[in-house]
Amino acid sequence: MSELLTAVTLSGQQVRLEPLQASHCAGLQEAVRDGELWRLWYTSVPKPDAMAAEITRRLALHSRGTMLPFTVCNAEGRIVGMTTYMNIDRVNRRVEIGSTWLAASCQRGPMNTEAKLLLLGHAFEKLDCIAVEFRTHRLNLQSRRAIERLGAQLDGMLRAHQRSADGTLRDTAVYSITAPEWPVIRSHLQWQMNKTRTES
Repeated sequence: MSELLTAVTLSGQQVRLEPLQASHCAGLQEAVRDGELWRLWYTSVPKPDAMAAEITRRLALHSRGTMLPFTVCNAEGRIVGMTTYMNIDRVNRRVEIGSTWLAASCQRGPMNTEAKLLLLGHAFEKLDCIAVEFRTHRLNLQSRRAIERLGAQLDGMLRAHQRSADGTLRDTAVYSITAPEWPVIRSHLQWQMNKTRTES
């Protein structure tokens, strides 16, 4: 199996990213109820009763070589969300960080920043990726602001890119960070993490 698909645990001070397992289902069901995230029309978050199927889907994509899924845990080990490397391009060494959601009580805090720092660091420093992408609905302004705070640059907009769950057509905003940009992005994210710790 390509190292881009090798399951790994990534740990920081605020968050731990563990390889997704079927046994995480109950914890993920509890986490997704925090904020009823599946009700957001502009994103795709599994309902509690669909969580087992979503875990199965992500693990199947891992087996097919296109996704490396993680369960997001807080510092105490409580499950609070999901994230992935997806659309893995082993030839060109590119990945997308996506299919991410966090319990509402964990949003707008240091957990997402540290999770992205861990994922980006692993992608650029261990997997030798040339670029990491982020994609989101054009109207998901919270997600777009979060991506932009990371330092990712907008590559462009894929108009009428795909159908959303409610049948509407989604315009997809595509962002990326490239390998030459990573050192300054890493410093920026570490500064954000230190700033959050000193203010709390």
